Amino acid sequence: MRLVIGNKNYSSWSMRPWVLMKHFGIAFEEVKLRLDFTPGSDFYRQLAAFSPVGKVPVLVDGDLAVWDTLAIAEYLADRFPEHAIWPRDAKARARARSICAEMHAGFGALRSKCGMNIEAQLAEAGAQAMADAAVQRDVARIVALWQDALRTSGGPFLFGEFSAADAYYAPVVSRLRTYALPVPQDAADYMARVWASPGVAAWVQDALAEQDFIAEEEPYRASRG
Repeated sequence: MRLVIGNKNYSSWSMRPWVLMKHFGIAFEEVKLRLDFTPGSDFYRQLAAFSPVGKVPVLVDGDLAVWDTLAIAEYLADRFPEHAIWPRDAKARARARSICAEMHAGFGALRSKCGMNIEAQLAEAGAQAMADAAVQRDVARIVALWQDALRTSGGPFLFGEFSAADAYYAPVVSRLRTYALPVPQDAADYMARVWASPGVAAWVQDALAEQDFIAEEEPYRASRG
C-alpha cells in the first residue's frame, strides 16, 4: 500500500491515516507531495495520478484509491480486522465514529483561525483566535467530548486503547499546542498522552525535520527568523 500525503508540518488531514497506520504497524510506502495550491501546480499534477479530487491524503492499495480520511480508516479496519482500529464494543465503536464524523464536518472556526503548524509557537495568534466566540465554542465542544469519552472509557485514550478516534484528533492536539489555547488539566493530560504515542511522535519528528516554509500556510508570519 501507498499513502499519498502533503507536508507533515501543515497537512492535518494527511496526519490522521499516517499516524493510524504507524501506530498499528501497518506497512505502507509514503509518497509525500509538497503542498502548493496554485492552479496547475506540480502538486496537483502529481496528485492527479492517484486521485480525481485533488486532495491529500490518498491511500492506494493495488488498483484501489481511497481519498477520504474516514473512508481510509474504515478500509483499514476491514483490511486488518486483527487490529482494534475502531473500538471492539459496538456502542463504543458507534460513538467513536460519531466524534470522528463531527471533526470531519465541523469545528470550522478553529480550523480556519488556527491552521496546523507543528513547528511554530503562535500563542499571540491563539489569543486573538480565542477572542472569536465561534473558536471558543469549538474548543469547549472538543474538550467536552474528550472528557465524556475518557470518563466513559477510563482512558488512557478516548476509548481505552489508542484507536482511529485518537488519530483523528491528533491534529487538534497539535493546533491547541501551537496556539497555546487554554484547556483544563484533564484535557491537557490527554493531549500529552496523544503527543507521546508512537505514531504521533514519529510524525512530529518528521515534521520538525522538514524545514520547508510555505508562506500560504503561515498567515501570521511573513518570514522565519
